[in-house]
Amino acid sequence: MQTSRSLEGGPVRFRVLNDDQIWQIRRTAFGIMDKIGFKVLHQGARNMLKQAGALVKGELVRVPEFLVKKCLASAPNGFHLYDRQGRPGLEVAGRNSYYGTSTASPNTQDALNLEIRPTRVADIALAARVSDALENIDWVMPMGSSQDVPPLAADVHEFEAVVQNTTKPIVFIGYSARGSELVFEMAAEVAGGLENLQARPFVALYPEPISPLVFPGEVVDRILLAAGLNLPQIPGTSVQPGGTAPVTMAGAVAQLTAEALMSLVLAQLKRPGCPCALSGNFGILDMRTALMGLSGPEMSLGLAAQAEVAQSFDLPTWGLAGATDAKSLDGQAGAEAAFSLLAQTLAGLNLIHDCGYMDAGMICSVHQLLLSDELISMTKRFVRGIEVNRETLALEELAQVGPGGHFLQRAHTADRFRRELWLPRLMNRQAYDVWQREGSKDLADRIQEEVRRIVESHRPAPLPDKTVAALERLREKGAAELSRQS
Repeated sequence: MQTSRSLEGGPVRFRVLNDDQIWQIRRTAFGIMDKIGFKVLHQGARNMLKQAGALVKGELVRVPEFLVKKCLASAPNGFHLYDRQGRPGLEVAGRNSYYGTSTASPNTQDALNLEIRPTRVADIALAARVSDALENIDWVMPMGSSQDVPPLAADVHEFEAVVQNTTKPIVFIGYSARGSELVFEMAAEVAGGLENLQARPFVALYPEPISPLVFPGEVVDRILLAAGLNLPQIPGTSVQPGGTAPVTMAGAVAQLTAEALMSLVLAQLKRPGCPCALSGNFGILDMRTALMGLSGPEMSLGLAAQAEVAQSFDLPTWGLAGATDAKSLDGQAGAEAAFSLLAQTLAGLNLIHDCGYMDAGMICSVHQLLLSDELISMTKRFVRGIEVNRETLALEELAQVGPGGHFLQRAHTADRFRRELWLPRLMNRQAYDVWQREGSKDLADRIQEEVRRIVESHRPAPLPDKTVAALERLREKGAAELSRQS
C-alpha cells in the first residue's frame, strides 16, 4: 500500500494497487466476461447483446473485449447530481467523495425511544428530515425497507416520504422495474417535467445484479430503464469472498469488476453515453457465523482496490462506509464507522453510502448516522492535509511573538484557527469536573439529544402544494397498481 501527498500540501491519499496489479485485474475481468460469461435472464437483453457481437448460448452470454471497450468509450467519465431545487450538488467524478445514508433495512432503531422494530414509512420520512439537517451527509437513500405497506408498492411510498423531507440528491434501489419507472415519474413531477429532470437529475437508480455473474430479468429491466431515460445509475452487485466470489481479494475484485463492466455494457448498448458508474459492493462472509459483515478491513480494502480499477477507466465509483456490525451505539460502532470512512475517503471513492447501518445492514439508525456525520467531518479535515506556503509557515509571525510569547491574541490565529483546527460538535473535550457537573453524558447521550433537537426543530424546504398533491395522486395510483402485482 502506498500513501502520498502532493507537494502543494494535500490532499492525503493512498493506493492499494500498483499499476501492474490494476492491469492484471483488468485483464482477468475481461477474461471472465469473454471466457466464462454471465447468466442473463432477459430475452431482450440477450438479443441486444447478440446483435452487438456477444456470444449467446441459451441464457449464457459471453462478451468479447472489443464490445466492452466500445461501451467503455461511450460511457461518460462522470455525472452531476443536483438537489431537488435544481441547484448544483455533486460532481460524481475523479476522486470526489460524497456521503449518503443507509437503506433497505427491515428494522429501524426508533429515533426517540431507541426501540428496535420493523421499519415504517414514517421512519423513512423522519430519517430523511434528519439527513437534511446534517452538514456532512450529501445525499439520501430511503433509510429502511418499509414493512407497513405492500412490498412491491414500497417504491412509491418511500420516495414520496424522502422527497418531501429533504432537498438533497436521492439514490433509490427500486423493488421492481415498474416501481422504478413510477419513481422516475414522481421525480419528473418534482422537477417540472422529464426534460428538466434529465437536464438536472436529482435522483439516481441503484440496480443490484446477483453475484456470481447473474443478471435477473427485472434487474436488467431497471438498468435499461435508467439508461433509456438517460438518468444516472449506480449498479451494485455484492460479492462475498469465500461465498459468492473467490476468497482471495484479487479474485473477488476481478469478479466484481467484470460484473460492473457487464452492467455498464447493458446500459451503453441501450443508450450510448448514458451516465453509469463502474460500481459494486463488498461484504465479508464471517466463516464462524455464516453471516455477512459490513465493517471488516477487507471490505474497505476490496472497495478501494475496485475503485482504483474503475478510476483507471476514469469512471465513477461506489463505497460503503459509516456502517457497523454492532447492535448499539458503542465503541465497536464508532471504531468500525471511523475506519471505513477514513479508508474509503483516502481511496477517493465517489458515492459512499450506508452511513447509519447497524447489525450488518439489518437495522437503520439515525443515531449511527449522526455519529457518521461527526466522523465524516473529522475525516474531511484529515484528508485535506496541510497547506504549506509563506503564510502558513508563519516565520514572520513567530519572529514577532518571539521566545516565551504566545499566539492566542494574534490576528493570525483568529483568522485561521477555524480552518486549521477541527472542532467537534458531538465529541466531548471538557474538563472532567465540568463534564460531571453537566450530567456525565456519554456520546450516545449527546447524539440522542441532538436527534431529538433536529426532530423537533428542523423543517426542510417544502414542496409547492400543487406538487405535493400531484405526488399523492401518483403514489396512490402507483401503489394500487403495484399492490395488484404483489
